[in-house]
Amino acid sequence: MSADQPTVLLVEDEPAQREVLGYNLEADGFRVVTASNGEEALLMVSEMPPDIIVLDWMMPNVSGIEVCRQLKTRSETRAIPIIMLSARSEEVDRVRGLETGADDYVIKPYSLVELMARVRAQLRRTRPATVGERLEYDDIVLDAETHRVTRCDKPLKLGPTEFRLLSTFMEKPGRVWSREQLLDRVWGRDIYVDTRTVDVHIGRLRKALCQHGGDDPLRTVRGAGYALG
Repeated sequence: MSADQPTVLLVEDEPAQREVLGYNLEADGFRVVTASNGEEALLMVSEMPPDIIVLDWMMPNVSGIEVCRQLKTRSETRAIPIIMLSARSEEVDRVRGLETGADDYVIKPYSLVELMARVRAQLRRTRPATVGERLEYDDIVLDAETHRVTRCDKPLKLGPTEFRLLSTFMEKPGRVWSREQLLDRVWGRDIYVDTRTVDVHIGRLRKALCQHGGDDPLRTVRGAGYALG
């Protein structure tokens, strides 16, 4: 799996639905992890936060609504977009789902094409580089679709790891990323890499960003990590 593939946590208690939806998400370019109940979903999110959650409302024990409520009240998981799936089509149910914190509400039976479009729409807001968006910061422009980067309209030569690092920084300028967070986002959650490797690639990225002159836009935050701006 490519490290820049967005991870979808699919929470669905019906095996047939889970298999069909998981297959289609993977075919559409997503990395899919699954949970069959609310308790498992909450545990998985705490251990390894996904980029987006597709969450069934009707599940035994801990319902999708309760999972959504818990995740949206925690600061560390509040920003993860949640798409709620439900056979409940009444307006009052949709309102309840959205008021609990769901970012979108899809009624069963749904169109797979429409659901994929809604997943991409949410990711466009939170992880724009993964869905081919163009990112801009100051005089730096990153085109995720063509994998090209320019600074002051001059092309920059970046390796694939440096490109993913830069897209991570440009998605959230000012945010301080720890080495561990960068390893998860850039190298992938399933790969073991020493944290010092991050420092090496940050050095390469700095050199690449300044290859035509200009100030270094990356900031080292002592004891915390790195940030853009």
